[in-house]
Amino acid sequence: MRIKANSIEENLSQISDDRKIVISSLRKIILDNLPKGYKETVQYGAISFIVPLEKFSINGQPIAYISIASQKNYMALYLNCYEPIPEWFIKEYKASGKKLDTGKSCIWFKNLENLPLDIIPKVVTLHSVDELIDVYKKSQKKIE
Repeated sequence: MRIKANSIEENLSQISDDRKIVISSLRKIILDNLPKGYKETVQYGAISFIVPLEKFSINGQPIAYISIASQKNYMALYLNCYEPIPEWFIKEYKASGKKLDTGKSCIWFKNLENLPLDIIPKVVTLHSVDELIDVYKKSQKKIE
């Protein structure tokens, strides 16, 4: 299920009420803990928290820090700057007793009860905008 939206409100209006509650709750946790300087937008059908284009871009596209999406069979929290997801996050997630279901840089979940909400702020506050830009630049040097 690909959501086509140009705003957060339009994005949220296209998902079911039960998922809207989950996405909105997770969005609030992110917004309450997000370091200053990130911009909230819709990118690739997901609510994304990005480095503003005027600060840094890759081929004219912003770097996404964290995104939340409603997919066909699940919802996802994308930790875009991590591939793979950091070991400390996986360890704390599993220690919470919650079932961890992941992709390369995302956590799939069906409801808020599947997420250890106490560790979400830890990952959200991890990088300032400038630190994320540095992480990205260092990762590109490894590729070259």
